[in-house]
Amino acid sequence: MKKYILFFSLSLLFSCSSKLSQTGKASYYADKFNGRKTASGVTFRNSKKIAAHKTLPFGTKVKVTNLSNGKSTKVVVQDRGPHVAGRIIDLSKKSAKKIGLIDQGIGNVKIEYKKKKK
Repeated sequence: MKKYILFFSLSLLFSCSSKLSQTGKASYYADKFNGRKTASGVTFRNSKKIAAHKTLPFGTKVKVTNLSNGKSTKVVVQDRGPHVAGRIIDLSKKSAKKIGLIDQGIGNVKIEYKKKKK
């Protein structure tokens, strides 16, 4: 009986978890996009910690970790993209620099975020 209760408790804990993750390729915005409007309507600034994602709602806070060095940063989704096949997120230069992605240009990352409650 105790084993059943422990198993049930653990399965309930994991099924209620609202933390989600995704792994894939990341890149960063070119300087020519600085000052342009994003899909959410805000002005893009490479000096801010923002990102573009294809489906996450605007305003979603995302932790991005560079899988090659373990460095991470938190960003806010304010744009749509990336518009290149095989990439999951575009970062501002400030964010890319913080995780060591500038020299790489493109890198493997893990993004983690909490599912918003309805």
